[in-house]
Amino acid sequence: MKRTLIKDSPQKVGTEITVAGWIQTVRKHGKIAFFDVYDRSGLLQVVATAPEVLETVNKLEQRAAVRVTGTLKQRGEKYINPDLLTGTVEMESSEVEIISLPDTLPFDMGGKELKLELPTLLDYRSLTLKHETQRDIFIIQAAIAEEFRNAAKALDCIEIFVPTIVAGATEGGAEVFSVDYFDRKAYMSQSPQLYKQMMVGVFERVFTIAKAYRAEPSVTTRHLTEATQMDVEIAFIESFDELLDALEFVGTTVIAKVAERYPKILEAFGVEKPLTSNVPRLTLREAQEIVTKRTGRDLSKEKDLNPEDEKEICLWAKEEKQSDFVTITHFPMEKKPFYTHPDPESTEYSLSYDLLFRGLEVLSGSRRVDNYDLLVKQMKDKKVDPDSFRMYLMAFKYGMPPEGGFSFGLERLTMKLLELSNVREASLFPRDMERIDERFSKIADNTSDKK
Repeated sequence: MKRTLIKDSPQKVGTEITVAGWIQTVRKHGKIAFFDVYDRSGLLQVVATAPEVLETVNKLEQRAAVRVTGTLKQRGEKYINPDLLTGTVEMESSEVEIISLPDTLPFDMGGKELKLELPTLLDYRSLTLKHETQRDIFIIQAAIAEEFRNAAKALDCIEIFVPTIVAGATEGGAEVFSVDYFDRKAYMSQSPQLYKQMMVGVFERVFTIAKAYRAEPSVTTRHLTEATQMDVEIAFIESFDELLDALEFVGTTVIAKVAERYPKILEAFGVEKPLTSNVPRLTLREAQEIVTKRTGRDLSKEKDLNPEDEKEICLWAKEEKQSDFVTITHFPMEKKPFYTHPDPESTEYSLSYDLLFRGLEVLSGSRRVDNYDLLVKQMKDKKVDPDSFRMYLMAFKYGMPPEGGFSFGLERLTMKLLELSNVREASLFPRDMERIDERFSKIADNTSDKK
């Protein structure tokens, strides 16, 4: 019999169908048993009463892969589950085939929550990702990427695909991974920045979703060694505000549409519907003055917002402007990469910006330097060798218009929309100083045990 997706089962009441998926839970009550089967589309409750079926059900373990045949029946009114797409029906099984029976699980996977410490959650990643709450995180993440594409296309951007092996350090500095393969030094890209700038000279408006690699010597709840960036770059801009309009449009539209599509997931994670209107705009100094008034901390000599400052200014935006977003502009030039345009009115500061969402920076960007001579000068000022960027600089020799752009962190957006406590929870297989798939300390322990 042809397989039916579980989401389509409510339309097949009174007929016999076959579903295939994994066992979520099994509940045995003597001569009757209930078990829940899930596939990519949903979850279905199955009832077993026939002796030969019960014999098979007694062998079932959580996460066993099965094929089940039976008749779809309407549930009694008092047994309807309004939280399930299939909550009005159940299957009375006539046959259960075990496709794959798992080993005994190292922990319970049947509850609505997966109560594990983060290291354990990640150590058993290929298993824990099967839990409903973990799957939901990446349903949300896929929707964020999809809505980002839609929003970028609404700005008339074309998608491009950029390299991640580069000739020079995109952002300058030493926080790069070297690649020892070529007959010259190469690096893993810190950002798709330089290539998307080159491409606005071709297509005018572009976007990309790309991996970025940062060799930062830090282990925090907000940093990853390998992260996913969602970037937009726009040429022929007429004002700084045009860039701010674009980034706020993309950020708020993405979050609003994802929340609209998946309200039940947000509810299951216990998070509020995001506030996406009336995004306030503040210069760095204005934001620091507000934080100082609210906390008493003197930030007059600080060059950036620290994590506590970001949380405080977002609280202000929510309380005073009813927004979960706030845009911060005009960071000091000394803190910015060589391609950042200085503010013509005060060259100590830059035409740069961050977008904060629920207490965390989820985007950064700037108006870019489009003048070749100024770009080379700023490279040299930042101790960046122009000879390592000849192809990039070529784009500015031959007619680069005024342009700028911005970059979202996909994992950070996912983290804050669902109010997760650590960005690693929003990465399928996170990489950091302590882990590539497995924790290095755990690998060392296992190696020692074998000696």
